[in-house]
Amino acid sequence: MSDILHFEFMQYALYAALIVSFICGIIGTLIVINRMVFIAGGIAHGSYGGIGLALFLGISPLVGASLFALGLGGIMAYLTHRNNTRLDSLIGVLWAFGMAFGIIMTDLTPGYNVDLMSYLFGAILSVSLEDLYGMGSILALILVFVLVFYRQLIAMSFDAKFAKLRGVDTELLYTLLILIVALSVVMSIRAVGLILVIALLTIPPYIAEKFTASIAGMMTLSSFLALVFCGIGLLLSYHFNLSAGASIILVATSAFLLQLPFKKR
Repeated sequence: MSDILHFEFMQYALYAALIVSFICGIIGTLIVINRMVFIAGGIAHGSYGGIGLALFLGISPLVGASLFALGLGGIMAYLTHRNNTRLDSLIGVLWAFGMAFGIIMTDLTPGYNVDLMSYLFGAILSVSLEDLYGMGSILALILVFVLVFYRQLIAMSFDAKFAKLRGVDTELLYTLLILIVALSVVMSIRAVGLILVIALLTIPPYIAEKFTASIAGMMTLSSFLALVFCGIGLLLSYHFNLSAGASIILVATSAFLLQLPFKKR
């Protein structure tokens, strides 16, 4: 293990794994208990449109993906409040539009030389110091958001109508949550890619839900599990020359299958 830490890229990868684990543990818990998995999936895949647009405009792909994801998140929040009956279909349309738009923009970009596979399946071993600062900033934003609105988030998650009667602006809070989810998804893309990010956002909270009795406990255990999955996945990818993102998700899904026989606490 010590020989791995001699490499700067592995140090950055471990730092990224730590930050992404907290992001996925905290936001993933809110995604699971609010049943927002499909919304998060739509944002993740739709954000590919921002990557393609960024390449076409010659700006940072992560900046483009962030702005595009925020736009998609705002649209999905609006649709959630206005049209619940066909929400899954509308999200599917936005999902497909984002992917198709990204591909078209990439096709129109003359002489691009960016490895798009790294955004689809992750490239945690190529994380830069700038990426770490970006991830850290989003984690700080998430912590502030959760600490400030913790009680309101719990109320909305378990009984939105009751929370609204108690004076909680559930529409605004839900919109803010979706926008935070959008940023979290984009920041996690560097670790496992937009194809696999939903697994890292949902598997740790799903497992943690069985063994905890509070939202705070679920967030804590989810973050720890995500960190374990990332750590083991990185070790496997290093020793066997495998894709890091896929290795992390394979470890996570293996743990998911192993916990199935256990009953919920």
